Formats: sequence, structure tokens, C-alpha cells
Amino acid sequence: MCGIVGGVTNQNITPLLLEGLKQLEYRGYDSSGLLVLSNNNSFLRARSVGKVHNLEKNLNTRKKRIKGNIGIAHTRWATHGEPSNRNAHPHISNNTVGVVHNGIIENYLELKESQSKQGYKFTSDTDTEVIAHAIEFNMQSSNTFLESVQKAINSFEGAYGLGIISSKHPDTIIAARKGSPLVIGVGKYGNYIASDQIALLPITRKFIFLEEGDIAELKLEKITIYNQNGNKVNRPIKTSKIKEGQVDLGVHKHFMQKEIFEQPQAIRDTLESRITKESVVVSAFGYKASEVFKNVKQVQIIACGTSFNAGLVAKYWLEDIAKIPCNVEIASEYRYRNPIILDRTLFVTISQSGETADTLQALKTAKEINNKIDTLCICNSAESSITRESEFTFLTHAGPEIGVASTKAFTTQLVALALLTCSIGVSKKNINKQNEKSIVDGLKRLPGLINETLLQESQIKKLAVRFKDKNSALFLGRGTMHAIAMEGALKLKEISYIHAEAYPAGELKHGPIALIDESMPVIAIAPNDELLSKLKSNLQEVKTRGSQMIVFEDKESKVKSMKAMKIISITSNLGRITAPIIFTIPLQLLSYHVALIKNTDVDKPRNLAKSVTVE
Repeated sequence: MCGIVGGVTNQNITPLLLEGLKQLEYRGYDSSGLLVLSNNNSFLRARSVGKVHNLEKNLNTRKKRIKGNIGIAHTRWATHGEPSNRNAHPHISNNTVGVVHNGIIENYLELKESQSKQGYKFTSDTDTEVIAHAIEFNMQSSNTFLESVQKAINSFEGAYGLGIISSKHPDTIIAARKGSPLVIGVGKYGNYIASDQIALLPITRKFIFLEEGDIAELKLEKITIYNQNGNKVNRPIKTSKIKEGQVDLGVHKHFMQKEIFEQPQAIRDTLESRITKESVVVSAFGYKASEVFKNVKQVQIIACGTSFNAGLVAKYWLEDIAKIPCNVEIASEYRYRNPIILDRTLFVTISQSGETADTLQALKTAKEINNKIDTLCICNSAESSITRESEFTFLTHAGPEIGVASTKAFTTQLVALALLTCSIGVSKKNINKQNEKSIVDGLKRLPGLINETLLQESQIKKLAVRFKDKNSALFLGRGTMHAIAMEGALKLKEISYIHAEAYPAGELKHGPIALIDESMPVIAIAPNDELLSKLKSNLQEVKTRGSQMIVFEDKESKVKSMKAMKIISITSNLGRITAPIIFTIPLQLLSYHVALIKNTDVDKPRNLAKSVTVE
């Protein structure tokens, strides 16, 4: 989950490293650092605890400037070792090898014990330091820098994305990946590496995406890539499609706010070329998708966090609308329980980044258990590990999502899952032409409905004041709205640090209602559906216990107002598919404005990172 950037160039590399770290800070911000090889081939390093601006201050106050043409940098999400200067990357071995690392070396304790016997001194508590020492040790018996890295990584168990430089090889950066993303930027003035292409967009739009097991040797005017077998390979250079301004704040205070308001366009982009006037384009999932969907017997959805909540919504849709069994499980648990996977299962993974370690490993495990299954990923990153591992890929066109708390990625995932539901239902002839057209019409209305919902921001901002001194909250929903309530609770937890839980409204009386008193805010979602009357009864049960309540309702739901209850009518005439997506919006706005009142770091909440690339 850490961020890596590096490069070899004919210019001073330090400003580029610093700017790249700022773009990658969503991946971790416990500490940061950079290492540059000076003109006399000596290492110059700076490290700071906390966010990248602390490193920038460190660099600005130094009497001796850090300058050079080759360097690596890192922003850290702590795994092994507390956030501190000594644990911040880059790590150095014997003033010869410098390393930045994203991932976890699982056998680092055994390596550390062996290296201690070899005479190596450890200056950190990290697993990464064993990487530097292993490479330095192998340099003593290797003919080339590349060979020493190849020998070293053969001893590593776990995941890594690596950037490596050496004072003995001042013209070269080595990059290696296994289980952690790494991209090469091909520039006019040099060649570069990064965990994410957005770190390098100011200097290039041409990228090479390293594949699993690849090792790359970068020089000023040459890039050589070797696969996991040590053979030279050619990887294609691709041009980034990220639009100018997509990674800038623009007029907004925070990326989360910007991304909430980008949702209408993100949904338009996701729907583009995937629907016609009256139907869904099934082939948008792949040219063989119709045949696979026709014969599929069940759907298994695997995801984590926000993506898991999207999967829970899809379970209702797939079983209710497409008439096909669906199971949804958390990826980090799925792979360890020896699951039984039947033939003709459509195995669906959902991941914003496509690099979520638990989801990726669950996918690999499923394919090992039953190689007859069909695999589909719903992802926001075209060149990710999960897309390469999957038979079918459906890309959500949400654009870069910088805020750690997911917003537009979630709603575009729901749109993708709605299209999947309709495609399976049509392929299996469980959805007729009239119902298909109704679904398509609803999807087309979504951008306008979201814009209408965003107009409620001023009302929601006033409600956020109620949470100023609160430490807990409950979210209630029924049917698909239970999953949306879970997503609302997750957002509030992530960015305001308020303990929040979500329950099916009918489940309260089985225990959680004991928590209700006048100090407990309750947020309920009240769409105008077949469960509305049941929900209204549940709300009465809550109100009689004295709770402060906020109800987001369909205009036609007409929830009866009671003491200490605030009702906000969102919109009306929502269907089974449009309603969950629309009711997500006010919950996003509420969590955002509560976080502002709590004065937390909205885009970079403590202890979290955007892309979870470690188990």
C-alpha cells in the first residue's frame, strides 16, 4: 500500500521525486523519504515522519541541497515497525545499495537472522531492510547489478514492488514486481518508475506496465525487461488516457468532495457504449460473455470494503431480477476456508485498483480449486493484476479516485453490476424486452437524478452539526438499502472516526435496540418500495426509545415526522436499481460534512491507504 517513485534522468531528480510522492500520498502517509545518488556517486538521503509536506520542509531547511540525476522515493503505510524516521524508506546497506519497497517479505525474520550472522547491522524494524542487505551480499559474487537482484529476490517469500539503486552502478535503476503494482514511465529526459502512473503524468504519458515476476533495468536511454524466468521480454508502451485535471482539486476543497460531484459524469462514462436505446450490450463484458452468461448456474462475488458492499447490493439484483443464485464473500476470508466451487460458476471480483491483495489471491485460489469456472473482474484500472488474471474484464470509467474514502468508484461499480445483472438475465431469458428497456431507462436517468440529489447538500451540511460531539451512530435499511446503510456507516467511520454500525431495520429488536437512547443518532433510508411499511414500523420502535433520527426518503415514501426527527426527501420514482445508487449520495455528503466538523483529514484518514496491496 506504500507509494514508490524513482527515475534516471539528465536533470535534477529531487523535485520530480517530491512531486511524485505528493501524487502517491493516498497510498500511505505514515512517513516518507528519498534517496539520491550525487554527482560523486555518494548517497544523499532525507526522511521524515508523517505526510510528504514534512519531508518537503526537511529538504528546504537543509544547508546542503540533495541533488542528483538518479534517485528513488517512498511514502509509507506502516506494516513492520512503527512510523518513525528509522523505519522510513529508503533503506541502505553498507552505503552501496538503496531500496524502496511496497509489500511484505513474509520470511524476513529468517533472512534477518541469517544476515546478522553474516555481519549485517540493522538500523530499522522493517522487513524491507533485509532486501537491501540481500542484494548487497549477492553483489559480492555477481557479475552484474541485475544478477545480484535476481539472486536476492529468489530468497524472498511474500509480495514486493521494488526500486533499487547502487552507488557502484550510478547509471541504473532496477525495478521488480511480485504481487505489488509497478509501472515504468518512458520520458523525453529519462526513464522512471512508480506505483501508479499518476505520479509521472507531469513528465510523460507513455507507460510500460510490468507483469508479475518482471525485473526491469532502467538507464537514461534504455529499458530492458526480464520475465520471472530471466528471459528478455518486450512489454508494450501504452499511452495514458487520464484526462488533464482529473488529479487536480479544481474548485473543490478536498478530493472526496470533488469525486462526489464527479459521479454524474463518471456514470455517463461507464454507461457509454454499454447500452443502446432499449437494451444492454452484453458483449461489453467480452465477446464470449453471452454464451457464458447463458450457461452460468450461479454467481460468486468476492471483494473487500466498499467493493464488498457493492457486491451485497448485486446479490439482491441477481437473485431478484436475473433469477440466478448469488453468494457474496469477503476476499480475506474466502481463500482460507477451503470453499467448494461448482462448475458453471461465474466468479466475479470487484476492486477499484485491481491490486487488492486479498481479492487477487482469492481469485487465484478459486482458479486452482476449479479451473472450469469463468472469471470476471469489475475494476477501475485497465492494466491491473486482477484484469490480467481474469477471463472477462469490465472497466468502470470512474477516472482516478484520490480520496481514500471511495465514492465514485462505488457508484460506478453498482452501475457495472446493474449491467451485469441485466446481461445475465437477458442471456438466460429471465428478463424480457420490456423489463430490459425499463432497466436501461433507469440507468440513463441516473446522472440527472444524482445532480438533483446533490442539490440537498446545504440541508445535509446543517444536519452534520448534530454529530459534533457524537462518538457512535447507527444506520438502518432494508433490502438493498441494508448494504447502502453499511456503506454509509463505513464512510462515517473512515473519515470522521465515529464508531458506526449498520443493521437491517428489522434486526434491531433482536439486540441492537439496547443501544438506542437520546444520545444515539440513527440514520435511516426509506425508499418507496415493498418494504416501506415494515420500515416505518421499525422507525416507530426506534423513536419510542428517544433517538435522534435522520431519515433520507423518497418523496413518495411520506414518512411521518416525529420529535427529534429530520426528514430529507431526496427524489422520487426510483426503481430497484436506481434507488440504491441515489441513496448512496446523501450518505457520502453527510460523512464528508461530519468529517469537516470533526476537523479530520478527509482525503487521508489515519491508518488507511487507498490501494490495499498487502494481506
